Parts: sequence; C-alpha cells; structure tokens
Amino acid sequence: MSKISHDKFQKNSIIVFQEVKLYKTARERDRYDSLAELFALVNTLQCLEKAYIKDSVTPSEYTAACSKLLVQIKAAFKQVQDDEHPTIEEFTRKRKMNCAAALERIKEDRPITIKDDKGNTSRCIADIVSLFITIMDKLRLEIKCMDELQPDLKELYDTMNRLSLLDSNYIGKSKVSEWLSVLSVMQASDQLSEPQVRQLLFDLDSSYQAFNHVLHNV
Repeated sequence: MSKISHDKFQKNSIIVFQEVKLYKTARERDRYDSLAELFALVNTLQCLEKAYIKDSVTPSEYTAACSKLLVQIKAAFKQVQDDEHPTIEEFTRKRKMNCAAALERIKEDRPITIKDDKGNTSRCIADIVSLFITIMDKLRLEIKCMDELQPDLKELYDTMNRLSLLDSNYIGKSKVSEWLSVLSVMQASDQLSEPQVRQLLFDLDSSYQAFNHVLHNV
C-alpha cells in the first residue's frame, strides 16, 4: 500500500470510529439518562410478567417486585413526560418496544395477584413502597430537618394502618411510631444527629424488608 493510500485509510478510519455523542449539555445528558432508565424499567416489568406466566417466580416474589416496579416506573415517567411523550404508551410506541404485558400492568396499576378492591389495597401498597423509598432517599441526601421528615413518616404510618394485610405485629408500625414520637418533641428546624440518621435508615430498611416479606406471603 502506498503512503498516500495508507494516510487516506488512517484518516477514514478515524472518521469511522469517531465517537458520536447524543448530547451536548449536561441537561441533555440527564434527559437521555432518564429515558434510558424508564426504558429499562418497562423492559424489566415485561420480563417479570413473562416470568410469572411461565411460573418462573412465586406469586409472592412477583407481587413484591411488581409493586416496586410500578412505583419506580411512575416516578421515572414523570421525569420525561412532555409533548413528545404525553403517555407511557406513546413512549413505548416511539421506541418500538414489545411490552404489551407491561403496559397492561401499568394501566391496571397493581400486580395481577392482587384483587382489585376499588384500588384500595393496591394503592396502599404502592404508596407504602413509594414513601419508604422517598424517606430513605432523603436521609441519604442528608435531608434531616424535622419538618422535612415528619410529614412523610406520618403519611407512611397512617397508610400502613389502613392496609389490612399488615397486622399489629408488623415491625414497621412500631418503628415508625417510635420515630414520630422522637420528632414530635423537636422544633421544625431541628435536625437529626448523624447517629439518629443512621439508626432511622436502619429501622426503615428493616421495616421495608419486613413489608416485602408480608407481600411474599400474600
């Protein structure tokens, strides 16, 4: 190969293998990340639905995983909803996703294993999952003022008491009640100490795992 041909080949190779960026700004990058996250969550739900149909997961495992995914999908879609993606159906259509089972589950907003009692049970489960995640995320982001944690904890406690699946022995009720008592004697601007934050995170995580265990045995 002549030197001229070799140089031309190298130049063309550089053009062929040059990285193509989908974004130019940090904002565009965040948007693509959000789209990718929603895409992955919907696909995961589709796979879960197929696994349940094939009897590859137990009803209890399915119920817990599906409840969590539905909450995550709802939150992820809010990050990308706009004129281009007015509905989750439009999002999946534009990306040519084969996910009819997932869309049906999203539409019903409840695992197939949970009876539709006017939405009360499925709604409570979704709200409890969402509140657990929200409060723990706040603590990990070092949000620890009394007035920023108490409303969510109170809503979590009230919602748990409305869910008939949870009996009085469920550890989450007592743990959340204890923390509400701690916060009740604090001023709005008072903050939890680092040891308190760590303990609250531990108690919430333990309660969340126990909640999933309850769903596994539905």
